[in-house]
Amino acid sequence: MNAPAIRRRHFPSWSIMGVADRLPSQSQTSSRSESWSYPAFHVADLSASARGVVEEPAAPGRAAGERISQPLLVGALHLFDALNIPASGLVAYAAAAQTISLDGSWIWTSLAATTLIALAVLRRRYSYTIRAMGQFPRQAVSLGLALVLALAFWNAGAVLAGFSEPQFLRSWTMLWFAGCWATGCVARAFFAAAVTIWTRQGRLTRRTVVVGGGAHALETIRRLETSGKGALQILGVFDDRSRARLPADIGRYKLLGAFEDLDLFCREQKVDLLIVAIPLSAEARLLQILKNLWLLPVDVRISALGTKLTLRDRVYHHIGDVPFLPVFDKPISDWGNALKASFDVTAAALLIVALAPVLALAALGVRLSSPGPILFRQIRYGFNNERFEVYKFRSMYSDRCDPAALRQVTRNDPRVTRFGAFLRRASIDELPQLFNVLRGDLSLVGPRPHALKGHVGGMIYEKVVEGYFARHRVRPGITGWAQVNGWRGETDTLEKIEQRTAHDLYYIENWSIWFDLKILAMTPFAVLFGKNAF
Repeated sequence: MNAPAIRRRHFPSWSIMGVADRLPSQSQTSSRSESWSYPAFHVADLSASARGVVEEPAAPGRAAGERISQPLLVGALHLFDALNIPASGLVAYAAAAQTISLDGSWIWTSLAATTLIALAVLRRRYSYTIRAMGQFPRQAVSLGLALVLALAFWNAGAVLAGFSEPQFLRSWTMLWFAGCWATGCVARAFFAAAVTIWTRQGRLTRRTVVVGGGAHALETIRRLETSGKGALQILGVFDDRSRARLPADIGRYKLLGAFEDLDLFCREQKVDLLIVAIPLSAEARLLQILKNLWLLPVDVRISALGTKLTLRDRVYHHIGDVPFLPVFDKPISDWGNALKASFDVTAAALLIVALAPVLALAALGVRLSSPGPILFRQIRYGFNNERFEVYKFRSMYSDRCDPAALRQVTRNDPRVTRFGAFLRRASIDELPQLFNVLRGDLSLVGPRPHALKGHVGGMIYEKVVEGYFARHRVRPGITGWAQVNGWRGETDTLEKIEQRTAHDLYYIENWSIWFDLKILAMTPFAVLFGKNAF
């Protein structure tokens, strides 16, 4: 399963064609919107008096507080369930097994199987979403249903396996259900109350910008204000026209800039949702805007209000009663981010403990092989083009280190110490990046972070490969799909950086936790048998 080879261009034409297929056939418009210049953007410009908020405003003098991370909140509920279900089962077994003693492997198999089935049912019922977490009755019913189905499957499996104590099995099942459902409902009551309060305060709303400032945009915003209350926080509007040419009622929303300013604003202000409110008949203008948005780690939706297109209901996504055509989604959903982050932190902590002797010996070797610090620190690009400091064991002589990456390391590079060459060949120099994972800078699996001045043929990477920054839509990783397919080490040719980027984009578009596990399993073999690390 290799990523396709590419040449110079990485824009996903399939996405644009998919949008084009939904649009009515129209001749391209010849007129061009008037362009104008904007003052530099400052965070202070987003004052409460200058923006619209699709929610009830906070009471005067009351600060809304810091935003709550939706992935972390979802992950917290999921983690609670993953611990509560087996813990309740274990307590129920202890209470029911007064005269019976079962084999330990059978007990743990029962706990694991029941937990996995219950979690799968809960996820299937969309229980791990912010909207569902705010609805306690729905959550209580979903939890009860998940437990009934999971325990029924478990009981059926036990009977088919020849379990000969039906009275004990019945008692264990009843106690397990009652204890788990009760504790789960108490937890969900707290989560529902917290979600309700934080939504009212605007701490869980999705930060949203609207692209387009005409009548179509105004109608979309009005409908969202009526039916999407509490879901969105509209920061403002982007349009190439001056404010004098926009509808008067749009004036209470801040005009944040022109279309060309979207990229920088969305990255700096952590925008969650971008609504394109331009009539579908303006095909040429619409496609040009979308072409510039796929690099961003945000959800992009086209307002379908007033369209004459007749599509199946499942094609549309709704916010309130406003239909939207989904164009681009974040590469990894909130649920996926929570799952990936939980796995990363847990696995990184375990690896640090398991590899502590290797880390200690490597640090000692660096210290004895040449004078200077043990760790080498370098600024690299991370998620959303944000910069962070990556850690590595120093493999070069301290006076020859190259933090700016002006010159790539080559085979038999005289700047590399003998012990450093061994570290690099075995990729042991990368192990301190496990601490970057704990800090949240890196993931275990993802596109490898590149230095800011990384270049090939005298040109920095983003100038060589179109759409290069699309690889920053997810958190970078210690290992990745490109690395296990042989594209690691020096990038001294155009083909190497193109293939790295192609494999990175393939990983992003096809991410799953199983894909991560596959890459992790392939990594030791890539390290042992790879030939490009030196």
